[in-house]
Amino acid sequence: MKTFTYKQPAAIESTEKVEVFNEEGNVSSIVQRVYTNRLKKAFDRSMDYRYFVRFDVASIDGRTLFTCKKVSRRGRVHFKGKDLVTGKDYMIAYDGWKIMIPDLIIMDGERKIMLNKEMEDWSVFNIDEQPIARWKAIFRDTHFDIELQIEETSPIQHEAFFIAIGQAVLFVGV
Repeated sequence: MKTFTYKQPAAIESTEKVEVFNEEGNVSSIVQRVYTNRLKKAFDRSMDYRYFVRFDVASIDGRTLFTCKKVSRRGRVHFKGKDLVTGKDYMIAYDGWKIMIPDLIIMDGERKIMLNKEMEDWSVFNIDEQPIARWKAIFRDTHFDIELQIEETSPIQHEAFFIAIGQAVLFVGV
């Protein structure tokens, strides 16, 4: 099992680059809240920092690996993910709108991944009810201690996929 950890500032408006560490304690990637222009950042500030934002995960040399952004169309909310390494697009949508903490369905046209979202505990990514990864954010006074574990059997082995989706769900939500 691969394990990654990082400390994400609790301030929702933070665009700070955050280093992600692997189990050896080395920086393996960088996650950042990104705005494509100043106008979007200004609009987002006026709307509680939850609409015009994107989360990027990059390699340590700065090459973007995965992006995840919120999309609102006609009252329906979903996320779009883009794996810039494989070129795959992902549609991330809520399942179970009527429950307090809905699960997410992540689809790429070939497979369906479920994210069973939990607050203050492990949120588990599953394929056919088999766990492939788990992501947890524990709130501290000024930051979140975040941990990601990826199963050896997971068809997706790069942390960028799980981290970008986890960040979007944690900080943007519905």
